[in-house]
Amino acid sequence: MKLLRVGTAGAEKPALLDAEGVLRDLSGVVADLDGAVLADGAALGRIRAAAEGGELPALDAAGLRVGPPLARIGKVVCIGLNYHDHARETGAQPPAEPVIFFKAADTVIGPNDTVLVPRGSVKTDWEVELAVVIGRTARYLDSAEDGLAHVAGYAVAHDVSEREFQIERGGTWDKGKNCETFNPLGPWLVTADEVPDPQDLSLKLWVNGELKQDGTTAEQIFPVGEVVRYVSQFMTLYPGDVINTGTPAGVALGQPEPKPYLRAGDVVELEIAGLGRQRQEFKDA
Repeated sequence: MKLLRVGTAGAEKPALLDAEGVLRDLSGVVADLDGAVLADGAALGRIRAAAEGGELPALDAAGLRVGPPLARIGKVVCIGLNYHDHARETGAQPPAEPVIFFKAADTVIGPNDTVLVPRGSVKTDWEVELAVVIGRTARYLDSAEDGLAHVAGYAVAHDVSEREFQIERGGTWDKGKNCETFNPLGPWLVTADEVPDPQDLSLKLWVNGELKQDGTTAEQIFPVGEVVRYVSQFMTLYPGDVINTGTPAGVALGQPEPKPYLRAGDVVELEIAGLGRQRQEFKDA
């Protein structure tokens, strides 16, 4: 299923995109789409039955804002340097274990919302990423297969980053990752049953119409199941938590000088095969 939330920011309602591409209202079935719904097999069963029964009312998508596909996100765990080609382009040694950092849940916005370039920024960068949404509580998992079994679904994430804040200002990466609007998510949460192999997904990103990233999750150093297993050794993952699993080659940081960092007025578009497409205009904060 392709699950999403539509409406003005803070007042989104749950919806579903059916097999014919028609937007359907889910508000008569569930109050919202969050971790509690993802962990509730009965609720998911009701959604699936309603979709298959053709009883969901259609919504007019014209002019309707698409919000993040998930409400009340607990935490956003991010994996750094998780693609062989991205490590090569930045001159970094591939990590022996996954690199973990965090984004605050309040950085998450809709897939087509405006992204703000932080005040004083000269190195705002783009990163298309596969986001994993947790559907079952995960702690001390034993295997990558078990990791995959705890995934509710997948989405497109844009891990916007400010490289000077991240790398040159001391401390951890977090100050370059947590600026407001720095995590567009969606348009859909695609349930795991529709993604038979998360290591066989193409990722693309364009800046002002120019293709910058053209990669595949096959390049991941630590595949999705292993990432979930590994993270569960250090923290408990709850339904509704999100893991951003890293970006392929093609970011501004990895390009020759002068590096083409983002400025107000730029337009970024990104997509992952089967998971949908995003478009953001950048403006000054």
